[in-house]
Amino acid sequence: MANEFFRTYGPDAAITISPRGQGIMEVFVDGEKIFDKKAEGNSYPDLARVRKMKEVITERITSLEAVPADN
Repeated sequence: MANEFFRTYGPDAAITISPRGQGIMEVFVDGEKIFDKKAEGNSYPDLARVRKMKEVITERITSLEAVPADN
């Protein structure tokens, strides 16, 4: 999953995958949790779920690019 995100978005995307033991695995994009293993039936994401996460990430990046920078 991490390789899939890195290959698609490179090192500049603010994506954090947090495996913390005790069965906890969470994925955050720009501080927002988009995946929580425990909340999703305690199972690792399959390819379809990874694709859904990528859609959320792409939408977030697109919305951030649309915001004009403060001058």
